[in-house]
Amino acid sequence: MNAPRARAGSLPWPVPAVAGVIGGILLALGQAWGVAALLAGAGLALWHARPVLLALVALGGAAGWASAHAVLTRPNTLTPWFGAQVTVQGEWDGQFLTLRDPPARLTLAPKPTQGPGRLRVSGRLLAPEGRRTPGGFDQAAWFRAQGGLLSVTPGGALVGARVREFQPQGGLRGWFRRGLTTGLTERQGALMQAIELGDRGDISREQFSEGEAVRDAFARAGLAHLMALSGQNVAILTGALILLLTRLGAAPAWRFGLPVGLLGPYLLLVQSSASITRAVLMGGAVLLALALGRGRPDPLGVIALAALACLLLFPLWLTDVGFQLSFLAVLALTQSERVAGLLPGRWPRWLRLGLAATLLAEAGTLPVIAGTFGQVPLVGLPANLLAEGLMAALVPLGFLAGLLGPLALPLNVVNGVLADALLLVARTFGHAPVLNWGQVGVGGFLAYGAAVLAGWLWLLGRVRAPAALGTWLACLLLTTLPGRLHPAREVVFLDVGQGDSTLIRLPHLTVLVDAGGSVGSDYDVGAHTVVPTLRALGVRTLDVLVATHADTDHIEGAASVLRQLPVGEVWIGQRKTDDPVLTAVLLAAQERHVPVREVRRGDQVTSDGASLTVLWPAGTAWSTEDNDNSVALRLESRGWRAAFLGDLPDPAEGTLAVGPLNLLKAAHHGSRHSSSAAFLAQVTPPDTVISVGRNTYGHPHPDVLARLAQAHSRAWRTDQLGTIRWPVP
Repeated sequence: MNAPRARAGSLPWPVPAVAGVIGGILLALGQAWGVAALLAGAGLALWHARPVLLALVALGGAAGWASAHAVLTRPNTLTPWFGAQVTVQGEWDGQFLTLRDPPARLTLAPKPTQGPGRLRVSGRLLAPEGRRTPGGFDQAAWFRAQGGLLSVTPGGALVGARVREFQPQGGLRGWFRRGLTTGLTERQGALMQAIELGDRGDISREQFSEGEAVRDAFARAGLAHLMALSGQNVAILTGALILLLTRLGAAPAWRFGLPVGLLGPYLLLVQSSASITRAVLMGGAVLLALALGRGRPDPLGVIALAALACLLLFPLWLTDVGFQLSFLAVLALTQSERVAGLLPGRWPRWLRLGLAATLLAEAGTLPVIAGTFGQVPLVGLPANLLAEGLMAALVPLGFLAGLLGPLALPLNVVNGVLADALLLVARTFGHAPVLNWGQVGVGGFLAYGAAVLAGWLWLLGRVRAPAALGTWLACLLLTTLPGRLHPAREVVFLDVGQGDSTLIRLPHLTVLVDAGGSVGSDYDVGAHTVVPTLRALGVRTLDVLVATHADTDHIEGAASVLRQLPVGEVWIGQRKTDDPVLTAVLLAAQERHVPVREVRRGDQVTSDGASLTVLWPAGTAWSTEDNDNSVALRLESRGWRAAFLGDLPDPAEGTLAVGPLNLLKAAHHGSRHSSSAAFLAQVTPPDTVISVGRNTYGHPHPDVLARLAQAHSRAWRTDQLGTIRWPVP
């Protein structure tokens, strides 16, 4: 009997090895998907009839588990100081403050307006928080993902941070940063630092106009990747250097070897991330092979080798969005030649490759982009074609300016023009509509995988176009139908910290009552908490946005909601003309041509067997206290009743004649001046939700909690439970 022959086509050994590493990391994280990754690696080894690859899968699994376990079980040196007011000093890189004693890294909130350098800063040290809202930021998981075997995992957040001393960054990085910004405007300099160093701290504060953040414009235009260092930067810089060396007549060993030697220092210069580390490793492997005369290595093998190195040193990068986007994009780009070959041959090669690369990168990263950011840009193709031409000049010229330091003033005249052109592209295409998307579940990922497999087999000529198209349509239908067949009927109490925001969802009516706010902070709760949550829940439009009263913690975020989501109309009670927060909301409504309605007691909207009724204000007289003028609402559906009372105090509560309730949204975050014993005896709610966060007001007050317990009403608190979702019959 003849021995079994290996399958046609050699499988690079890093591929099954990295499948094993991924499986081991997932198992260390307690995720059963790790078994699937191990089985996939073993299946590849058996398919190619190479037992040594099977051993690599097992070895990779053990190594991945051990690496992840070591990072996950490392003690946090900051734990003893959680909750304390502290003063610390260390090196600030724009993202983390690195301390020497104890050895630790932490974030600062708000971020200092000063650039990177040595800081002495005070504030309250808090433990990182997990995800508090659907689609929200999981700070604890992100912190874990930034740690590695040889680097300290960020351990906490310093809130209310106040800079006491600052010393600007010196050395090569300080020189380079001065070269990037000298002679440029603040916005141009912020963009150059993001493009060349990956430092997005300054650009995050830049706005084209009120409510039009520069970073949001880049994201809506599909250009967010330009501000994250990646393979594009490495390719442009090494390509420019290779072209220069070729013109000088350098031998291949020098032509490709010198760029390899410079990649290491480049990685130390810029802000380290998963995407730039992957790019440096891959670029180094390819250039080294060319320098040694070995030709271009197998792309899949190089990608797997880079992933292997990254994950063994930084195992939890596997959960990092930047890592996922970087590797998904580069995997998709391996098919660029095939896709370009399908385009008309009379088109220039650079155009065909550019179109193919952009389409593939967008398709390859689609589920992560949609599920993480809640929206998919629709103009990414033309925006990227224009932006890539500018980047081809801006990246090498900007890098040269950085090397020149303060002497870069003449060169930055050109860089300023290029930066403005790139900003113009982002702003122009950033006004285009986007496709809002909800969270992507297991079914969505499986459907996407089936669609990708069908497309790949079509590219290989294994299936016909009608079969691939039919698969895509079937996957689209299967992922769309569940939401259509079973539309949501629920009330969602969003965790917006010490604030208020409630979403009422019926099949044909979506109402947002307040949108949170952050008193004394520059954090935009509407843009960074409420809107991502709505997108994650699949909310694409709002029929009504209710601004209950002119308190920052209730309505400050409403302006961002109005600017980022279509809204049918805005409901308000008292139209104050001297309140800056309410004025900002009304101005945003005016900009978006959203009608504003002053509601009064008895106003009502009905839909899907439910009614939403205004209980307050009566509108006959206004109090000098904003809380007394709060819009109060009652939702009734098939005999089930809930009330949402804004910040009404207990005297006003007693005049509402609410009637018995199944669910009460406690007024004023559980203030002792609301939810009186008499009112609770009147409405007898078995359940009460309290929207509250960290505060110095004593909310919820112990007296209120005692009154709820005496009334046999169970208290549900957003500060303890995060976002609370309540079904509506």
